[in-house]
Amino acid sequence: MAKKLLTLIVFTAILVGCKQAQQPDAGEMQLLFNEPAAGWEATLPLGNGRIGMMPDGGVDTELIVLNDITMWSGSEDLEALNPEALSYLPEIRRLLLEGENLQAQNMMYAHFRCGGQGSGFGGGKDAPYGCFQMLGNLNLHHIYPTSEPIENYQRSLSLNDAMVVTEFQKGETVYQREYFASHANDVLIIRLSANKRGVVSFEASLSRPERATVSSDGNILQMEGQLNDGHNGDNGVRYLTKLQVISKGGVQEVDDSLIRLTDADEAILVISTSTDMLDKNYQETVDALLNASIKVDYAALKKSHTALHQEKFNRVNLNLGEQDNHTPTHERLSRFQESDDPAFAALYFQYGRYLMISGTRENSLPLNLQGLWANQVQTPWNGDYHLNINVQMNYWPAEVCNLSELHKPLIDFTQSLVPSGEATAKTFYGAEGWVAHMMSNPWRFTAPGEHASWGATNTGGAWLCAHLWEHWAFTQDENYLRSIYPTLVGAAQFFLSSMIEEPSHGWLVTAPSSSPENAFYLDGDNNAVYVCMGPTMDAQLVRELFGNILSASEILGIEDEITARIREALPKLPPMQISPNGYLQEWLEDYREAEPTHRHVSHLYGLHPANQISPNTTPELAAAARETLERRGDAGTGWSRAWKVNFWARLHDGNRAYKLLKSLLEPTFGSDIQMNRGGGTYPNLFCAHPPFQIDGNFGGTAGIAEMLIQSQDGYIEFLPALPDNWSQGSFRGLRVRGGAEVGAQWTGSKLSHVSLKALVDNSFSIKLPDYVTSVKRKGKELPVDNGFVQVELKRGEEVKLRFD
Repeated sequence: MAKKLLTLIVFTAILVGCKQAQQPDAGEMQLLFNEPAAGWEATLPLGNGRIGMMPDGGVDTELIVLNDITMWSGSEDLEALNPEALSYLPEIRRLLLEGENLQAQNMMYAHFRCGGQGSGFGGGKDAPYGCFQMLGNLNLHHIYPTSEPIENYQRSLSLNDAMVVTEFQKGETVYQREYFASHANDVLIIRLSANKRGVVSFEASLSRPERATVSSDGNILQMEGQLNDGHNGDNGVRYLTKLQVISKGGVQEVDDSLIRLTDADEAILVISTSTDMLDKNYQETVDALLNASIKVDYAALKKSHTALHQEKFNRVNLNLGEQDNHTPTHERLSRFQESDDPAFAALYFQYGRYLMISGTRENSLPLNLQGLWANQVQTPWNGDYHLNINVQMNYWPAEVCNLSELHKPLIDFTQSLVPSGEATAKTFYGAEGWVAHMMSNPWRFTAPGEHASWGATNTGGAWLCAHLWEHWAFTQDENYLRSIYPTLVGAAQFFLSSMIEEPSHGWLVTAPSSSPENAFYLDGDNNAVYVCMGPTMDAQLVRELFGNILSASEILGIEDEITARIREALPKLPPMQISPNGYLQEWLEDYREAEPTHRHVSHLYGLHPANQISPNTTPELAAAARETLERRGDAGTGWSRAWKVNFWARLHDGNRAYKLLKSLLEPTFGSDIQMNRGGGTYPNLFCAHPPFQIDGNFGGTAGIAEMLIQSQDGYIEFLPALPDNWSQGSFRGLRVRGGAEVGAQWTGSKLSHVSLKALVDNSFSIKLPDYVTSVKRKGKELPVDNGFVQVELKRGEEVKLRFD
């Protein structure tokens, strides 16, 4: 017996030793609640990248909001190209050159704006611009055989499985509901069951606030309609939704308004839906998906869905400690403000990845301001694509968080804007190339917005082009680079042909433009002025675009007139300027800011997401960026706080980045539009602008990744901004520029092991922390050159390094 016990102890020790050399998984990641949702912002999101739903878990009456990412009203806006704008451009520029910004602004308000209604000032549901809308509601009225009170209520969202489960007990009967948006069968599935036979009874109906006709066809309930094309015509998006119930036992009845099921053992609700935006055969698609799904048993539906979701979700693991899967999520959210719960940060990180996997797919539309999810027909700001940070922030995690293929919708959308952008460049500026301004939609709107205070920013297309380049930087796919090169060049042609020389230094500047949504005062005047020439962000974006084209041209072996013009223009772009007060200037002149704590921090684009400001390479600019952030403060809208997490991570200040993460995760409940207060996180961990805006979720996930890994400066830096209270942990599966997948383990806030797996043949440079004295590979010490280790890898080759 003693011998067996000794053997067991030795074997256990060996296992423990092996586990210490591996990276333990973080385990089950879930959102958990012990009561039904009190509001939509407490419901749980499900999606397969095209369609989704959000069940509230109601016991007697349950509301399940349905979504389709292509539910857009509107159509192409032929009035958007304002023919009079160009004739006013010379006078607007003259006024700007003479410092008469307010007069230039007034002229733009009157004449240099899109034609027609534009976005309807964010209320464009019935305008040609259109609006992203909810698909509809599935209403379930549950009927129980007894009236016992509810006990042991729980609803949860498994991030690992992409499933919601609601469970509760009435007397001795335990009821369970399972919901998922199938990645495999492309339908929505709900299973209602219990531990007793004959107790599942309900009435199901479909509804929508407007433009919906509900009817039945045999045992199928259906809802169909057409959204407004903005002209009250017949070109609006058409949709069709069908609901069929497959039951075991019980009696099923269907009339024109509902499906009624009585005394069943189990029911599976299958919802098939589509629109004609991307699928002209949408009706046949709805029928085919429904007919295929009802022939598959539930276990197989569930298994195939989970497998496809996990193929993406399981690529990355972040372990910052054991998950608390007992405390309700809203309580963990509240406690996070007062106590450290590193595992909650890991949950939030993975929730962002989950939302991306659920919210978009390779051949769908880009994630909008609300991702895939909405509960209104007039969503805030039309639920569109804001191009002055918001849609871009949605995709910050795509590459680093190992979801590179989900970048494709934004890349495709960017390239699709070119024809519209060319017409806008010619109509408004008489310029070559293509341009996009502050906002867009599936109808490829690229004109200036209807009010220059926010609609004049003309670098939206340039910012989108940065994402085209990022995808190359992470994948190193030369064929892809060649395919996007013309789009990059077209964006550059616009600036090469439209920038003007400012009088003080002869710098080439955009004019007219604005620093997104922010205003300043001219000397001796208290009128807020937005319109300017050459704001800092524009110069950073143009410099980045030009630099990326030159890098691409070298890789592709291209040298032509465009590259020559770029080389000539680059030195003439305005440099970043530091105010005598120590902060980075937002404009060419050191104007007095109308709102020093403004939510946008656009002039720090060069710090993040670009790489023009770095503590290592530009310490003076980095210090000015730090001072800028101190002046801006740590408050702001949800997405603004998320951006600041990334800023502080780039400044290598992990504790301050963590402080901003806590600020982002400040509990909030209000859903009214607020610009200066109320930002934070809702009970279901949706980000609050407020109202709900999903960019903050993705920005927060990207910020956590920036705290753990950075590669923007030509080398890999592990744990560049690790906060003190993440002293122990591990991650695997994150990606870096140059084409590699990386992992790391640390204890006592010091790296112990890292891994790299090459996606392409390449040489990778790793910056070593100051405390590392040696790096070993398979026990052999590697040469260290000025604080860096170089690793040459072939595609598919993996290396594991030990740091001492």
